[in-house]
Parts: sequence; C-alpha cells; structure tokens
Amino acid sequence: MRWLLLAFLIVPALEIGVFIWVGGSIGAWGVVSLILLTGIVGVVFARIQGLETWNRALHLMRSGQAPTAELIDGICILVGGVLLVAPGFITDLIGLILVLPFTRAPFKVALMRWLTWKMSKGKIFFRK
Repeated sequence: MRWLLLAFLIVPALEIGVFIWVGGSIGAWGVVSLILLTGIVGVVFARIQGLETWNRALHLMRSGQAPTAELIDGICILVGGVLLVAPGFITDLIGLILVLPFTRAPFKVALMRWLTWKMSKGKIFFRK
C-alpha cells in the first residue's frame, strides 16, 4: 500500500517534468495535441484489444474451458486503457506496453506468478 502512495506522488512530478521538457521542444500546443492523440488512439486500440479478448474468452467458456489467460489479458488491457486516457507521456508509454499484445506477454507472466504466490500464502482465496 505504501508503494501506491509513493507512485501517486512521484508519477505526477515526473509527468510534469516530461511535459516541461517536451513542451520546450515542440511547444505547448504540440504537447496538448500529443496528449489528445495518444488518448484517442489509446481508447480505440484498447477497445479493439478488449473486444478480441472478450470474444476469445466467450469462445473458451462455450467450449467448457476456463479463460484464465484471457482474464489476465483483460486486466492488463483495462489498466493500460486507463493509463492511456490519463494525461502524460510516462503513463501513455506504460499503457501502450500493457495494451499491445506482444509487449503485454511479460506482464502477464509476472502477474500470474504474483497471483499464484499470493494464493499460496493465503492472501487470495479461490472458491469454487
């Protein structure tokens, strides 16, 4: 929980620094245009990826299989989409990494390991 508070303090400060740095190169309107462009492109791409993941999950459930990888994909896409909509270049980069399928793979593996570790420690309960 402490790391979340620290992130809420450090990330905005870093974003402001990047805004100033980029704004010095391309100007204020260029920064605003980039923020709007990444937000729009991010929402569109997250929607496309989310719908593809949803359809794969539905297909697996209809065939009687658990869509575990698709659930993890969905979490990554949701978080990535939120980060893409949030104004900032650092959050946009992280959001893009989480939304793109080929860069999302390492995060999926790490998230699955973390969830497995939490469940083995009794921090997360799974009931049928």
